[in-house]
Amino acid sequence: MNVNLSSLDRRKFLRGAGVALALPLMETFARAASKPPRRKRLACFYLPDGVPMPLEKDPAFKDWSWFPHGGRKDFKLTKCMETLAPLRDELTVFSGLSNPALRRVHGHANADQFITAADTGADGDYHNSISLDQVFAAHTGKHTRHASLVMSTDGGTGSPRGAHTLSYNAQGRPIPAEHKPKRIFDMLFVKSGPDAARRLALSQSALDDLLEDARSLNRSLSKRDQETLAEYLQSVRDTEVRVEKAKRWLNIPSPQVDTDYLKLDVTPEDPRNFLRTMYELIYLAFKTDTTRVATYQLGRENGVGISDYLARAVGFKATHYLSHETKKPDGYKNFGIYCRFINNELGRFASRLKATPEPGGEGNMLDHTALFFGSASSAFHLSRNYPLLLIGGRKLGFKHGQYLKYGQGNYKHQATAGIDTDAGWRGEMNFSELPTANLYLTMLHKLGVNAKSFAGSTETLREV
Repeated sequence: MNVNLSSLDRRKFLRGAGVALALPLMETFARAASKPPRRKRLACFYLPDGVPMPLEKDPAFKDWSWFPHGGRKDFKLTKCMETLAPLRDELTVFSGLSNPALRRVHGHANADQFITAADTGADGDYHNSISLDQVFAAHTGKHTRHASLVMSTDGGTGSPRGAHTLSYNAQGRPIPAEHKPKRIFDMLFVKSGPDAARRLALSQSALDDLLEDARSLNRSLSKRDQETLAEYLQSVRDTEVRVEKAKRWLNIPSPQVDTDYLKLDVTPEDPRNFLRTMYELIYLAFKTDTTRVATYQLGRENGVGISDYLARAVGFKATHYLSHETKKPDGYKNFGIYCRFINNELGRFASRLKATPEPGGEGNMLDHTALFFGSASSAFHLSRNYPLLLIGGRKLGFKHGQYLKYGQGNYKHQATAGIDTDAGWRGEMNFSELPTANLYLTMLHKLGVNAKSFAGSTETLREV
């Protein structure tokens, strides 16, 4: 008979004929009792404005194409990507994936749907849906002080089709992103203070009053206004949940972390240190189990906002124009140098996780963390063939060390290359691609979420 020792009461192990014998503490039981549940973590990152995609005949193709050269296992990373070479066996590169609803929409309007895979459209009525990270946060957030950490370089929510956040709640509403390192650090690790309980009580009282007023108001509203009010009330209920959770964590001390090396006053005007600080905050949040879910939008589309300063780290005045000047001398090289910088900082963060033993678990932190990185644009803001990377999560069951190409009729993935005008995104597709939602559903399953579908997709990618 197979016996699960961890499920047995060691004080009453042997029973029979009305006799119970209490056993002393045994090593087997001690191991079973002390073994913590396995943590699973997810972080998603967004790069605006696409990546360099020169044609195969272009001299820049050899060194500065973002996508690797070669096949599934024998792929070669270009200069644009080679800073990730130490993590080659921990990563998978994807091509031929995109959101079907947005393939004929200009890439400047697409950050909103990167991890929702929703049909946000090019104009008119705007509707979004829950994002990948928030589906996972609903599953794992009850175990941590914060259900998720939502960050961006620009902060806030932005505007429809001009997002400053990757994260959307169950009603498809944007979750504001934090962008100031000091504020993020204080939220994660600084205790609220002696009046925190009083503030929470006032918040609960205000919410109760709002709900009572809303019930009275609802009876006199039109059907459309009732629907609007229902959406508002849902946001109130979401706030109630957060208040209740804050109460439960009120008397639990915040984790103690060393802050001497952090530059919490840094801004995107010092882009390299700003990126490193933002990544380090995610690292600390994961290491202390303050949250297991994070998103970080590196910048918004169209060169709007302070995030356009990131390219200053490698000697360029701004970022967005690099995607417009690929046909100028050294245009692809310049764009590639910027992407190399971005990949280097991503790799630095992933390597930090890999070098850290999993707290109370097996392997290292990267083994238990899925890092998803990419853009909803490829060549010149074209909303097809998303450049995507998945790093880490070996203990979660992800398979790596591969370059996976999907779709039919574009086997070299050159159909979207070499474009530097809006004729690209307006052009017809004479090839096929698979939905990004197939990958997202696969990721959810590996992360332990038993979802039957995501964004309408019920298919998974077996190779991942």
